Amino acid sequence: MQRRKFLKHSALFIAMAATPIKWVWAKEKQAILPIPTLLEADKGEIHLSVEQGTSQFGQHKTATWGYNGSLLGPAIRVKSGQEVRVNIQNNLPEETTVHWHGLEIPGDVDGGPQAIIKPAQQYQAKFTVNQRASTCWFHPHPHRRTGYQVAMGLAGLFLIEDELSSTLPLPKQWGVDDIPVILQDKRFDEQGQIDYKIDLLTASLGWFGDTMLTNGVQYPKHIAPKGWVRLRLLNGCNARSLKIATGDERPMYVIASDGGFLSEPIKVNELEILMGERFEVLIDLSDGKSVDLVSLPVDQMGMGLPPFDQKLPLLSLETTLQKGQGNLPTTLAALPKVEIPKDIVVRHFQLTMDPELDHQGMQLFMQKYGHQGMNMMHHTDMSNHAMPDHSMPMSQDMHMQHMKHDGDMTHKKETLDIWTANRINGQSFHHHPVFSAKQGQYEKWVISGEGDMMLHPFHIHGTQFRILTENGKPPAVHRQGWKDTVSVNGSISEVLVKFDYLAGEQAPYMAHCHVLEHEDTGMMLAFAVEK
Repeated sequence: MQRRKFLKHSALFIAMAATPIKWVWAKEKQAILPIPTLLEADKGEIHLSVEQGTSQFGQHKTATWGYNGSLLGPAIRVKSGQEVRVNIQNNLPEETTVHWHGLEIPGDVDGGPQAIIKPAQQYQAKFTVNQRASTCWFHPHPHRRTGYQVAMGLAGLFLIEDELSSTLPLPKQWGVDDIPVILQDKRFDEQGQIDYKIDLLTASLGWFGDTMLTNGVQYPKHIAPKGWVRLRLLNGCNARSLKIATGDERPMYVIASDGGFLSEPIKVNELEILMGERFEVLIDLSDGKSVDLVSLPVDQMGMGLPPFDQKLPLLSLETTLQKGQGNLPTTLAALPKVEIPKDIVVRHFQLTMDPELDHQGMQLFMQKYGHQGMNMMHHTDMSNHAMPDHSMPMSQDMHMQHMKHDGDMTHKKETLDIWTANRINGQSFHHHPVFSAKQGQYEKWVISGEGDMMLHPFHIHGTQFRILTENGKPPAVHRQGWKDTVSVNGSISEVLVKFDYLAGEQAPYMAHCHVLEHEDTGMMLAFAVEK
């Protein structure tokens, strides 16, 4: 969509905020929700080609990247216990990796930043999937380029089915009543190309857009049978958390989180989804009325700019006269009780941002946007600080010379390397493992964001864990199941974690913030798992 048109639509949203939702786009002009191709292993083999292409956004043809196509990718579906061989061909002009987010597999096939696939090269990832039915995903993970490559369009779903998922009476018709919903925000330049860079602003707040896409399309519609529909929700944004609801306030029933089914459906009216998280929800469409899936404003620093300062439509759900077959079960999976072993190993992780990056990034945000978007912030008020000139171009190595503004305004030259400005335990990322965990042994990880008021969705590779506390409180009921990402938002979160597979020094697992620009600028560590 052209920027002028986007701003026009944003103004219309504001004018209509107090009225029932009758969205600007005429229903007959809505695109149909694209459904990712379902890719199932043929004799255990799957082929992925990482490609360049173009996608149409408004009047522009935009350069995009995708798996087996121009944008996003297929949905790979496997059965628990199945051996899979994924043959990956890199047709990009730069190195990439393919990380299997949410899968419990060995470190040498996990696809972290050490698993580089060079341009024009092939790589085979061979592993056996031995875990519960769940909605996982895959995306690139090259250090310092993850954010860019995801922004360009690389993301796909990885679905695991097991005996329980096959017997539960859930909606199961792929792309009919079992609906993939990949949510991402994008920002385009005046030529309609994806406008991505890492600078002071994005290294501090993350890269955020002004256009919301659902499966790569702006506000599409999907026509489903009357009855229950199942939405597999993925927050594929680089840095934006989402709060999902229905436009007519009908409830949603959460049936699964990152790593699998909950013990029973949880009724919610709003559902917050952090970057990289997945939730499966059921919605009742038996009344035959169309309903919008919408995003609501979130309490996240810098994410209150229009059109995200109010209810925003993501997907229109309409029905046919045909009755669907799926139902809402009363019970789902048997979740084991969370028990903390005596003498458990406890590890501590402190997530920090260089104070100068925090200071300069917030000043730049204020200079560029003023107080617009600040209403959602719980960060230090920047209104009493002088606004420096950040129009100075950056050098190619992304080191920025700037003047430090202390309270007395004395000028002291410093160099801020934004590529190492985000840290865990005072260290920016390096490839060598920081510690080794014991295979099959429970550990308690204590992750602190105290003193740093940024939101950090903390993701751990190679495992599905249970949340003990989240930001100092017991986790919400729908977050008490299997998870691979936990919220760390100015407080302390604790998780009970165990690693069933090995990850050696040359192929370690990663733990990192899933604000991709925080990860790319240092807030990530490598760790090994040994016998």
